[in-house]
Amino acid sequence: MSVAPPRQLTGTTLVLASHNPGKVREIQELLAPFGLEVVSAGALGLPEPEETGDSFVANAELKALASARASGKPALADDSGFCLAALGGDPGIYSARWAGPDKDFGVAMEKVQAALAASGSPERRAWFTCALSLAWPDGHVETVEGHVHGEAVWPPRGEHGFGYDPMFVPAGHDQTFGEVDSQWKHSVSHRAEAFALLVARCFDRDSDGDRGA
Repeated sequence: MSVAPPRQLTGTTLVLASHNPGKVREIQELLAPFGLEVVSAGALGLPEPEETGDSFVANAELKALASARASGKPALADDSGFCLAALGGDPGIYSARWAGPDKDFGVAMEKVQAALAASGSPERRAWFTCALSLAWPDGHVETVEGHVHGEAVWPPRGEHGFGYDPMFVPAGHDQTFGEVDSQWKHSVSHRAEAFALLVARCFDRDSDGDRGA
């Protein structure tokens, strides 16, 4: 039985299935070389679907499909989270929920630190996971997943990035994601890894490095 090749993204408009300003900004920066008109689901007034999946992939696909069907355009969704070995992978897919209804990640980081302290474990291994799903209005979906490993630190350091970035130091480095600029983060992050996989799979380029028609 033959396997169908990945579907290529064509056209000039892509919907970002996100209402998170930090995430939208980061994905727009990654998409900048492709000459696409990028518009967020928030800017289009599309509702946020309830994230009922039991994995990053399931939630990314759910969000991408919801935006693609509502907008009639291809849509890209990200589901990502902060995972800690001492907490059995939590907060994981519930990373945003730990920030509460006000999406206060200062509060979320304090909850993580409190949970680590309560665990009694000296283990500080941590990783970010990012699932990226590209969906079309007809229901077709292409999904990839990226990771970056490192350790959790306390107190948080840095004013850059968003979410849990100020308490995560990637392996082999001594600065948190909150202390580095976005260009450096894009070279090592979970989202950058997932995006590179998605580009290789679905973004056609000609010999000059531009997107094909």
